[in-house]
Amino acid sequence: TERIAVNPKILCGKPVIKGTRIPVSLILELLSAGYDSERIIDAYPSLTVEDIKATAEYAVTIIRE
Repeated sequence: TERIAVNPKILCGKPVIKGTRIPVSLILELLSAGYDSERIIDAYPSLTVEDIKATAEYAVTIIRE
């Protein structure tokens, strides 16, 4: 999605939330650990609900491919 960036110069090319150095994998791990969007945003205030949704959409896209 447009909220996810992959740049070899940022975290060795791991997908991150655009404009941050927060990896998609971290958000997915937090979601799988039972965190909800509000709790994630409390921990990472630069994120939005849309960013968190984008991580899930990104994961679905990768798995489909």
